[in-house]
Amino acid sequence: MKALRFIRNILLAVVLAAACCAGAVALRGYQLYTQALEERPLYQRVAQVRGQEGFTPLSSLPDLYKEAVVAVEDHRFYTHGGVDFLAVGRALWNDLCSLSFKEGGSTITQQLAKNLCFSQEKELTRKVAEVFMAWDLESGYTKEEILELYVNCIYFGSGCYSVGEASQAYFGKEPRDMDAQECTLLAGVPNAPSVYDPTVNPDLASQRQRQVVSSMVEYDYLTPYEADELMGLPAA
Repeated sequence: MKALRFIRNILLAVVLAAACCAGAVALRGYQLYTQALEERPLYQRVAQVRGQEGFTPLSSLPDLYKEAVVAVEDHRFYTHGGVDFLAVGRALWNDLCSLSFKEGGSTITQQLAKNLCFSQEKELTRKVAEVFMAWDLESGYTKEEILELYVNCIYFGSGCYSVGEASQAYFGKEPRDMDAQECTLLAGVPNAPSVYDPTVNPDLASQRQRQVVSSMVEYDYLTPYEADELMGLPAA
């Protein structure tokens, strides 16, 4: 009995310690979130993105590009409220298994929150702050507005910080004129711009493009036949 009581007390102590740590992280994350809003309100940050030269409205982007971005970055984008708890749980499990902080389970909304308001460092408190900011974005803007802002403030490599700049730099054309090959190639670049920059690592960029197309098939944006045709593969 004493041994069981001892084990129970140890487990209780571990649970209480974990709860205290989680509470402290949540508090620091909330403070970081409020500090960011005090420095500059969210609507001003959004207005800055919309006012930048070369801002590309969502209506000027090919549907295939938008579908590719959602499929590969956040396939539940249109159904979650800013945070995909299934993705977070999967990322936490993978991070625990690898004893690293490689995955974050961030949605498009969270990535937008990070780019608008926070640093790019992988810190747990910043991830918590992102969640609060993502909820603000979801409550104040439509999904279309969030996606539009996202593709206009993410990094695409080669000094390009928007889909318009990237389309011009990589293809020499306006985003609305991108073809299916270019849409799926560009959609994969922001995951790791220095790795998938098509002007630097064309083979790796092509591998990433195949991942994008595979995701589009998995989430019913393309049929397998359409995917093979897009990639120039012989029909199965």
